[in-house]
Amino acid sequence: MRERQCKIVATIGPASSAPSMLRFLHEAGVDVFRLNFSHGDHERMSMVMDSIRLVEKSVDRPIAVFADLQGPKIRTGVLDGDGIDLKYGETYRLRLAKEATAPDEIPVPHPEVMDVLQPGDILKLDDGKLQITVKDRDGDTVLAIADTPGRLTNRKGINLPGRQLPISALTQKDREDLAYALSIGVDYIALSFVQRPEDLEEARELIAGRAKIISKIEKPSAVDHLDRIVELSDALMVARGDLGVELPPEQVPGIQRRIVATCRKAGKPVIVATHMLESMVESIAPTRAEASDVSTAVYQGADAVMLSAETAVGRHPPTAVAIMDRIIKATEAEDGCQAFIIPTVDTDGLATADAITLSARRIAEVLDCRFAIAYTKTGSTARRLSRDRPRCGILAATPEMDVARELALQWGVTPVVTDDISHFHEMISKADALAEKFGGEKGERIIILAGYPFGRPGKTNTLKIGRIGGFEE
Repeated sequence: MRERQCKIVATIGPASSAPSMLRFLHEAGVDVFRLNFSHGDHERMSMVMDSIRLVEKSVDRPIAVFADLQGPKIRTGVLDGDGIDLKYGETYRLRLAKEATAPDEIPVPHPEVMDVLQPGDILKLDDGKLQITVKDRDGDTVLAIADTPGRLTNRKGINLPGRQLPISALTQKDREDLAYALSIGVDYIALSFVQRPEDLEEARELIAGRAKIISKIEKPSAVDHLDRIVELSDALMVARGDLGVELPPEQVPGIQRRIVATCRKAGKPVIVATHMLESMVESIAPTRAEASDVSTAVYQGADAVMLSAETAVGRHPPTAVAIMDRIIKATEAEDGCQAFIIPTVDTDGLATADAITLSARRIAEVLDCRFAIAYTKTGSTARRLSRDRPRCGILAATPEMDVARELALQWGVTPVVTDDISHFHEMISKADALAEKFGGEKGERIIILAGYPFGRPGKTNTLKIGRIGGFEE
């Protein structure tokens, strides 16, 4: 059992796809694996998925996997000579085409982009490394001035800060990747470049309940619709890469705090991602700024922090995971860590189950309980407990493997697959056995949460307090 509450997500790539490395990463601290469908073919993804499930079986612990779809990434076309050296103040022509026909031309094979460009619009190229500003339109050609010098090469990303583009969140490639990801049994689907609540509708229809949805917040328009997107999603990701390109850098930390706080209030998991320990792609140790960045996300109460290139192509994947694990533990051990502070929740609409989990949180604090053990069919009781942040481990006992895997992303939750209970004596004895299995000692207090009649979802109405090995007294 992990000695921390915040979870670790690791991206799989060439540096980490071997079965032995996957096992090593899980033992080092990875709770959730990310399959990046922007890179790699379907056959490779299937092999990695099979390896993860073998690791899961060997360690006897549910592991969550999510497929990260590429989304409608806007890129330049092929440039004359495979590149162009932008000079400050010079004018360049943007044309709707896949390939350039002149040295001063930048092809943009996206009519939805070319149609909306107006004088004064700023385009950031190559993940924000270069910038041009639209000067004028001449028919189908857009004239733009280079604001920064530098070399632009083929198929680099284009960002339009402040523009909401009339494009779907799912491309044809995404639909094919989505169908394949579901066929190999991923637990979550991450949607890239969500702009508005309506972007989730098609994905939800295609997924049809076979996986949960993670909405990646990387566009200013998504921030504008944050509350509704949180409501319609199963989890969120603060994707700070494109968000940092679309917005001034000084705004990103505040938006991260807002997203984390909104998700915590709604009881939805939130992942903070991008460049967390970026220097460890090459270096054996992170910078102090990177360590502080991870610690800040943990302190704010993020359910998970994510490693991207660090584990996908980095030189030291297990070391990056181990260091992130240590940073999380150190942060959570601080007095006053805000991750344990319960978010302000609107009491209107709260149910009996909410009262039960809120009571469990307070009981765990007053009695210094070792575990809160939640019997859950759908995972809702464990999710409520995670939202309420008790100062004890949460054991989520469920008969459903898919539910257990989904709960692997939740803050503080250790999912366990076990047969459903049928009577009170079984509820008590099984909780006692689980507490001992996960390191509890005789005499330590535990809290048991369940629903009666047993086996019926959505009926959490029972709470019992006792000591490990002493329920018969």
